[in-house]
Amino acid sequence: MATPLGSRAERLTAVRSLRSVKGRRERRSFAFEGTTLLREARAANFPIDELYATQAVYDATPLVRQLDAEGIPTFIIEEAVAARISDLTTPSGMVAVAPIRLTDVEEIVGRRGTILILADVNDPANAGTLLRSAEAFGCGDVVFGRLGIDPYHPKVVRGSMGAVFRLSLSVASPDELTLAASSQRLHFLGLTAAGTSLADERWEEPVALVVGNERRGLGAWEDLCERMLAIPMAGEAESLSAGVAGSIALYEAMRSGLVKRVV
Repeated sequence: MATPLGSRAERLTAVRSLRSVKGRRERRSFAFEGTTLLREARAANFPIDELYATQAVYDATPLVRQLDAEGIPTFIIEEAVAARISDLTTPSGMVAVAPIRLTDVEEIVGRRGTILILADVNDPANAGTLLRSAEAFGCGDVVFGRLGIDPYHPKVVRGSMGAVFRLSLSVASPDELTLAASSQRLHFLGLTAAGTSLADERWEEPVALVVGNERRGLGAWEDLCERMLAIPMAGEAESLSAGVAGSIALYEAMRSGLVKRVV
């Protein structure tokens, strides 16, 4: 049964710490909010370690009560406490804690198909969009650069619209990825305005599609790339956001018949 939780419980301090990269790394856990993401996690059979909900949310949400009945530690919190552990302007009244699940980069590069590499992408909105697009266009494996945004940043999780629960995620540096791919015939293709037209690309698997940082571009990841691809544009815009550019490239890979595997 759900347990009432006071405002000074150590558990609340632990949950609040998950708003930071340091806290998530130390506890190997992350937090997400809202019943929509909870349903997505449940549908993906993603493990839930703890639930924190106001009485109103608990009473109104059958899934929360079901998870409580299944034995997941569930705690009833006051509205003020919900606001303290939330990172939203308008708290949802429900916070779930789940384990961080990262796949070894060696395992990812050993698969056939397309890998999406976020080459130190820093903006959580772009990262969330790219995760959502990766799932939509059949790319099940995503590698985050070590100097970029954390895959389990709250805004990335929300922006992914549940894709974070279904994709295989990894974190690596250019050197680590190079070493992992040394025995694979992996074609690294970088997105840049100075590349050849994406429309003319003859896709050949396995492919690693590399999307660069919003300001610095591909940076150190450029040395991995055997070819550079650009998205032809008819308008006056000089560039596209990392999220939009990567999404277009993923669609082109799918349209070519290259991307087939969906997690």
